[in-house]
Amino acid sequence: MLLVATDPRFADHDPGRGHPERPARLDAVLRGLEAAGRDAVRILEPRRATPDELERVHTLEYLERLETFCTRGGGPLDPDTSVSPESYDVALLAAGAGLAAVDALERGEGDAAFCAVRPPGHHAVPSRAMGFCLLNNVAVTAAALRDRGQRVLVVDWDAHHGNGTQDVFWSDPRVCYVSMHEWPLYPGTGRLDEVGAGPGTGATVNFPFPPGATGDVYLAAVDEVVGPLAARFNPDWLLISAGYDAHRADPLTGLGLAAGDYADLTARLVALVPPRRTVAFLEGGYDLDALRDSVAATVSALLGTPARPEPPTAGGPGRPVVRAAADLHETAGVG
Repeated sequence: MLLVATDPRFADHDPGRGHPERPARLDAVLRGLEAAGRDAVRILEPRRATPDELERVHTLEYLERLETFCTRGGGPLDPDTSVSPESYDVALLAAGAGLAAVDALERGEGDAAFCAVRPPGHHAVPSRAMGFCLLNNVAVTAAALRDRGQRVLVVDWDAHHGNGTQDVFWSDPRVCYVSMHEWPLYPGTGRLDEVGAGPGTGATVNFPFPPGATGDVYLAAVDEVVGPLAARFNPDWLLISAGYDAHRADPLTGLGLAAGDYADLTARLVALVPPRRTVAFLEGGYDLDALRDSVAATVSALLGTPARPEPPTAGGPGRPVVRAAADLHETAGVG
């Protein structure tokens, strides 16, 4: 059984006409989820994250400033990120969806969870919004699990580097952050040599892939780097920042994945943690058909029956990045 944390209110966050992170994305995701079949999916009502849960990740001053800005009518926060009057309340719900999913999985109500939420979160840093993101949804859940003594593996396959998530856990050995992203691309972070600091050195792993990278390169990254790292780190939970803008049809990026690659990638990653300990969070993905099909592929793998709406891809560039990351992290101090 797949738990899907979603709510019609996620469509109330409106960044403005013509913005790529539009409410129609949620409809595309829900169409992709339908491919799993009604008997395989249970809708889970998300809840709002509490102030204490948010302040593990974000500063109180930022939270108050964002709430005030939204309630006064909203508008642009930066050149990429805009909010409407409802956006703060919607963001609280998105930030709490993963927490509700964790609780439900621990009660034995499902085998995995997918948080079909808006706005996305992985660019949001502790003190500000950026890159379409208001609150860092995956980081809020990871921080809650960490503070309960759990070890958390966060894998971010969005085409854009999750600078916000990396910043939050930069020096934290209890949360391992892995990002597979296009380079160069917004926000300009995620170099190979960004590996964390202090006690968290080696717990940040970046794969800055060139444009055109294909699914076989992503699988090699899991098999040759992420898998051995997970064997040393021994995570209790896997949280996936599931952006779908690495699909070759996406209008904002230049990577070369197809929907079928997400089935294979998901299946490889789920095997790294115990059963019923995987939660995926919607991040980017701006071609609606590609988003629908890629979500369908992900969901099929979360249910243990990988389906490929499009054939997986191979033959693109990026293998040297995997080899360099393997060399860099072979003796990483994670464990």
